[in-house]
Amino acid sequence: MTAAYKILIVDDDPSILEVLDARLSASNFKVLKAKDAAGAEQILKAQKDIDLLVSDIKMPGKSGMELFTDIRKSLPDLPVIFLTAYGTIPDAVDAIKLGAADYISKPFDGLELIKKINAMMALRREGVGTGPMPLVESGLYWGKSSAMKHLYTMVKKVAATQVNVLILGESGVGKERIAGYIHKNSPRKKHPYMVVDCGATPPGLLESELFGHLKGAFTHAVKDKVGLIQAADLGTLFLDEIGNISHDMQCRLLRFLEDKKIRQVGAVKETSVDCRVIAATNVDLSQAIDEGRFRQDLYYRLKGITLTIPPLRERKEDIYPLAGIFADSYGQAHGIDRLRISDAAVKVLEEHPWPGNVRELKNTIEAGAILCRNQIIEPWDLQVESIRENAVLISDLSDSQVFSIEQSEKDTIIRALKKSRGVQKNAADLLGISKRAMHYKVKKYDIDPMAYK
Repeated sequence: MTAAYKILIVDDDPSILEVLDARLSASNFKVLKAKDAAGAEQILKAQKDIDLLVSDIKMPGKSGMELFTDIRKSLPDLPVIFLTAYGTIPDAVDAIKLGAADYISKPFDGLELIKKINAMMALRREGVGTGPMPLVESGLYWGKSSAMKHLYTMVKKVAATQVNVLILGESGVGKERIAGYIHKNSPRKKHPYMVVDCGATPPGLLESELFGHLKGAFTHAVKDKVGLIQAADLGTLFLDEIGNISHDMQCRLLRFLEDKKIRQVGAVKETSVDCRVIAATNVDLSQAIDEGRFRQDLYYRLKGITLTIPPLRERKEDIYPLAGIFADSYGQAHGIDRLRISDAAVKVLEEHPWPGNVRELKNTIEAGAILCRNQIIEPWDLQVESIRENAVLISDLSDSQVFSIEQSEKDTIIRALKKSRGVQKNAADLLGISKRAMHYKVKKYDIDPMAYK
């Protein structure tokens, strides 16, 4: 019951305090009031069971941000919602990055504030945001690095809010998985989660996909269609590869983000939609803005909070744990017990730059699991040409290991030639190497491809 929750409200404007008190009390919250940061600190010291703080940002004397910074030391788990005027929105966004729960703009909608508070209390009951970072959770591979621990903390905090999110990162780092994770851990998790691949959808179809259309609006519009934005009402809309949309579509998205209304293609009336927007891209949006390819105002609308996922090459301590997870997963799926990765293979995995990031690592381990012998993945089993042809690795190994590598590589090439019936190009494709490398290996090991036709 909400009657159990105590909410402390802080504002130097008496009229706002009275409005807040009336609205929260009507929703069965117990309300405590303070006209400045000093009064709020006295109440927090006297009463340790306060569940939520609602504070103005700009106040005489100590500001709301300064109050927030001070109370984090003694009450790190106390949720804070900021009331902010238009000019202080950047401060509120910075506060969320530091751990605040959410913010709401003045003049505020009382019903929206109550909705945010109820969602915050529900998450507090469920313990969302507590506990250590898991290595893997809900199909999302976190790892063990300090960079990912910071990201995990940020994602947990951001998920509990209603703010829009912009996710940046290279291809293969897991931007879509992060977006899905945010939705599943958000107050909107029981409502729709709609994914739009802006990069793969032709520009001519993207408008209809997002905004929908009426029957007869254009050729082949044989019936009404609800757009994905409207389908995401009360839930979350994920716009993947947002950096690839046309200028016209940028204008339409900006209007929606400002007004929270859409108009279907061919329609006259607008429809209100309440959805959270998460966008992702591997494009450098700052550069795109400088070059005139992306609207700056749209960029600021999308980046309520920006999450940057570091590439795998910048967190090498995550490579071995993640490789082990992928090896175990593949082994379980195919009934292979104790599938291991040799020390030599781990070494080359950690030296590889991983341009395809976690996705590339996963595919590499699965390929190694297929090609390995005795349930041990060795360097020559890994389907990455720069790894297989790493001369430095060979020179670091003992004579017996070098012989084993060469013999195993020769055997693997022969197996590929047998499967491709002596066609070197097809064998090279199976092995994931270039035709030039294939010709070199055949000559090196004195293999006659014609013998395997």
